[in-house]
Amino acid sequence: MRVLSLILLSTLMSGCVVWVEDSSDLQQFVQRTKARPAGLIEPLPDYKAYESFVYEGASLREPFVALQPMQAVGKIEEQDTSDNGIYPDESRIKAYLEDFSLDDLSMVGTINMRGSEKLWALVKDTRNAVHRVSVGDHMGLDFGEIVAIDERKIELVEIVANGRGGWMKRPRTLALNERGSGSR
Repeated sequence: MRVLSLILLSTLMSGCVVWVEDSSDLQQFVQRTKARPAGLIEPLPDYKAYESFVYEGASLREPFVALQPMQAVGKIEEQDTSDNGIYPDESRIKAYLEDFSLDDLSMVGTINMRGSEKLWALVKDTRNAVHRVSVGDHMGLDFGEIVAIDERKIELVEIVANGRGGWMKRPRTLALNERGSGSR
């Protein structure tokens, strides 16, 4: 058994070794390669550290909405608006549509009951649920109350902070979504 394993081992080892009698061509190749001039390696470019930027303007007020009405062109009415008697009703139970921004809601139609003068508006939320609203209902994040409804739009009055510690009323309109494609 021992002899057989020695023969097998020598056979396997002989396959791994190749004897080359003339290695002059290999030596010439190595000499030619070493004789060539070395290439120039360009230095690495200067690394400029990344400077991160955090945009903080998202929490600022809308720049195109006036804080208070204009008295004359170029003049802002000078009065203390911190206590003008306008306050949101914090004790009122919020309606379901007050959990959505007005930008996330879309008017998709109106309903008029037979024999009734009352017009209802149909509003679709981001979950594609359609809700029926009428004058006096509330919707939107800024205490918006519906003041008028017609075939093409819903008119609201929101109560928003005026930037001076008080509140002010701001009119908004939710127009009919002509395409009927739900939330934007």
